[in-house]
Amino acid sequence: MTRVLITGASGFLGGWLAQACASRGDYVVGASRRGTLDEHLGAGVALDLNDLPALTRLLSELEPSVIFHLAALSHVGRSWREPGQTLHNNVCGAVSLLEAARVAVPRARIVWASSGEVYGAGAPLPTTEDAPLSPGSPYAVSKAAGDMLAGVYADAHGLDIVLARTFAVGGPGQLPIFLLSSVARQAAQARREGAETVRITTGNPDIRRDLTDVRDVVRAYLLLADPQVRSGVYNVCSGVSSSTAERVAAVAELVAPLSVEHVVDAALVRDHETPEIRGSYARLEAATGWRPQIPLRQTAGDTLAWWERELVP
Repeated sequence: MTRVLITGASGFLGGWLAQACASRGDYVVGASRRGTLDEHLGAGVALDLNDLPALTRLLSELEPSVIFHLAALSHVGRSWREPGQTLHNNVCGAVSLLEAARVAVPRARIVWASSGEVYGAGAPLPTTEDAPLSPGSPYAVSKAAGDMLAGVYADAHGLDIVLARTFAVGGPGQLPIFLLSSVARQAAQARREGAETVRITTGNPDIRRDLTDVRDVVRAYLLLADPQVRSGVYNVCSGVSSSTAERVAAVAELVAPLSVEHVVDAALVRDHETPEIRGSYARLEAATGWRPQIPLRQTAGDTLAWWERELVP
């Protein structure tokens, strides 16, 4: 039985990952500030990653062979409003995790959840792992700093770290502060209320992002947890970008014959935003055979169905 620690286990991706690990028979411990984890998935531990002694004790007691480091403040827009908190949380948490692993479990495989945002606006499309880092937001800076710290610890201390540079993620259960979930929630709410027209409000309709279904991302992380896979940097992405307007259109098809009015809210438009982020997953495919399987339409449909269940009074 594989012993697994997931930081940020109470979050969207963490919850899906815990479920997948438990399904394959792993012993799962989920660490998060809330410490919540469904009992049938494993043990939940309330922990602030900045508490280095407590984190080191947890790793020493658990002795995980795999650590999935997902814990982070992950919203780009929030990082502009709270840059100090984003940098402190994400970078200090990264240092603590690396230090605790170095002391307690130096042989553990660490799957480090990074972000495609670290490449920034100047990277060629589709972006490969060899592109230089040019982060364009406080969130992206925090993730780039984490990447570099992980690289330093891997080189200096021999830690077994896989950097999973994950592009945008979507799927059922995601908070509505993220685009596709927000669009699906607005549509589900309007349909539940019997509205004739669905008014969907977003920011810039032309921004393009490479979106991967959360279930595909989890498959990638499980493959990267295999110590037979060479450590290093791997993009986790779909290789296809879609615009905000295209995601609204995908949801509009799903709620037909209701009409959809797409409204752009100037307050949601950010001045400093990378026009398009799109990656190449060729290295990941070569190493593991992974390819994305779930198309945008299915992700949108499953997210819409989840919100319709959630919004039942």
